[in-house]
Amino acid sequence: MRNRPIPGSSGRVRAMSLLGDPVLHTACETVTDFGPSLSRLVEDMFATMYAAQGVGLAANQIGESLRVFVYDCPDDEDVRHLGHIVNPRLVEADGVTVRGPEGCLSLPGIEAGTTRFDRAVVEGVDTLGDPVRVEGTGFFARCLQHECDHLEGTVYPDRLTGWRRARALRAARRAPWARTAGK
Repeated sequence: MRNRPIPGSSGRVRAMSLLGDPVLHTACETVTDFGPSLSRLVEDMFATMYAAQGVGLAANQIGESLRVFVYDCPDDEDVRHLGHIVNPRLVEADGVTVRGPEGCLSLPGIEAGTTRFDRAVVEGVDTLGDPVRVEGTGFFARCLQHECDHLEGTVYPDRLTGWRRARALRAARRAPWARTAGK
């Protein structure tokens, strides 16, 4: 029997910020208000992430320039990791570097081989201000690094070089959603 409601079940789906929107390219602000509006934001983020069929979502991806992200992501052993982190800090990223396919809800339909560490540790707090420490490996480590990047104003194509970067940006310019991005 479930003691807690399903994350996002009381949230509303918000519009996604797309590549080119200034909010995605600016570092987010530290959360200082731990009131009901933060809990509502996290619920909306889960609802939006699930509606878009994602595994992670940063607040700036729905237009809120705050240091918050949510996740519901498996690791390479198919263990599910579900939660949120407020004011996260990537405190460790190490191990083997792996180039793997990476996508983003703010660049729908576009994927590119992106190099990430195979292990990541993120520390922050929850919506009540209680300490949180999350460690991930494999795909979940990629997710943690990706979401922390968002909060610094970095999207994954910023980490690409050469033909991978050129191909991803060309695909983004040609994407149907590119006509409305940043407006």
